[in-house]
Amino acid sequence: MATRDGAPDAFGSPYRLLSTAITPRPIGWISTTSTDGVDNLAPYSFCNVVAVDPPVVMFAPVGRDDLKHTPQNVADTEEFVLNTVTHDIVEVMNATSATLPADESEFDHVDIDRAESVVVDPPRVAAASVALECELYDWIEVGDSVLILGEVVHAHVDEAVLTDEKIDIDALDTVGRLAGNYYASTRDRFELERPP
Repeated sequence: MATRDGAPDAFGSPYRLLSTAITPRPIGWISTTSTDGVDNLAPYSFCNVVAVDPPVVMFAPVGRDDLKHTPQNVADTEEFVLNTVTHDIVEVMNATSATLPADESEFDHVDIDRAESVVVDPPRVAAASVALECELYDWIEVGDSVLILGEVVHAHVDEAVLTDEKIDIDALDTVGRLAGNYYASTRDRFELERPP
């Protein structure tokens, strides 16, 4: 097998290298509300779970010195909702990646329903099978990115994806991000038993 070594920028942009090599990545469809009361909705594929006690999730926007609406709203309000992206809503999720003026809401732009949250102010996506209400746990600057950690303070799970009170992975058809315009679903799965 031939290998090629080099600094990350030797393989194109570091973003391209990392976003292609680290796949598939969960998509956090993040809803926030600005201090002016405008609901924002944007997808982030640099997203994952960080801890379970306390329950903490993260997403990492790029552009620390010129914050987009989502991280700016989190900085101002210290709240957000992480909505899970499933196959049935992936196209509308993709449509919310378009940049809108700060006084326009992606919810309205793509005509997707809001649902009221219980603990935090930002609404959740009504069609999302899972939505995690979060309060800001930590804000860490990493180069030109921001690592936003949120403690999950309330969870919404659609009954349709539950079996015996637990999320059934066969019912939750999540979508992950690959690179470029490519995504991956969880439709094709296989199982490996973990060693003792």
